[in-house]
Amino acid sequence: MGTFFKPGSRRGSRTGKAVVRPEDQWREQLTRQQYNVLREGGTERAGSGEYAYTTDRGTYRCAACHAELFNSTDKYDSGTGWPSFTRPAQDEAVEHVQDVGLLGIRTEVRCRSCASHLGHVFRDGPSPEGTRYCMNSAALSLDPAGPRASSA
Repeated sequence: MGTFFKPGSRRGSRTGKAVVRPEDQWREQLTRQQYNVLREGGTERAGSGEYAYTTDRGTYRCAACHAELFNSTDKYDSGTGWPSFTRPAQDEAVEHVQDVGLLGIRTEVRCRSCASHLGHVFRDGPSPEGTRYCMNSAALSLDPAGPRASSA
């Protein structure tokens, strides 16, 4: 499991091929809601997202760059109205960034490949990880090809 944000640092650096596009290309590629969430750090209404309650199997990918982020085998109903996962598919798939705002200090989760905002991670999840990766459905796309074998 990855470590949470430590003040004064970003968790790691991007590895592999970074997906970098001008913002006008992101606007053309993404729906209005996806752009608001992924590129502007917005949040969809609880319970409104396509994947909030789905139990379909597969791999959850970044809706912007299609990087593999989460496996359906790690998805659970957290009762929050947002898709929640116990861990990312691989620690390297996401980065944790300090988010200071009206709700206090939280840990933002971004796609490591394209730096898009996905949601937040909290320390109130089920055992053994104890983490709840609370994601926006608009930030995800479900690839029904099936989850990879977990490496953790």
